[in-house]
Amino acid sequence: MQVYRDVDADSGVAGYELGADFIRVQFTTGAVYLYTDASAGASNIAQMKQLAAAGNGLNEFINRWVRKAYARRER
Repeated sequence: MQVYRDVDADSGVAGYELGADFIRVQFTTGAVYLYTDASAGASNIAQMKQLAAAGNGLNEFINRWVRKAYARRER
């Protein structure tokens, strides 16, 4: 799991892992959610990957666009 940089120091995201068709997101609560192309849409996953790499905006994007579109909660 990569540490999420959180350039604004205001995110609920702690870390992430990228795959070909998914992103796993760990929140500061310790919960880990798997978002996939199939569950959230390929364009949303691509956007989430860009935000994760930039270290900014991922939590807001999730809350606004894909909050319940995860494939599964892992923890």
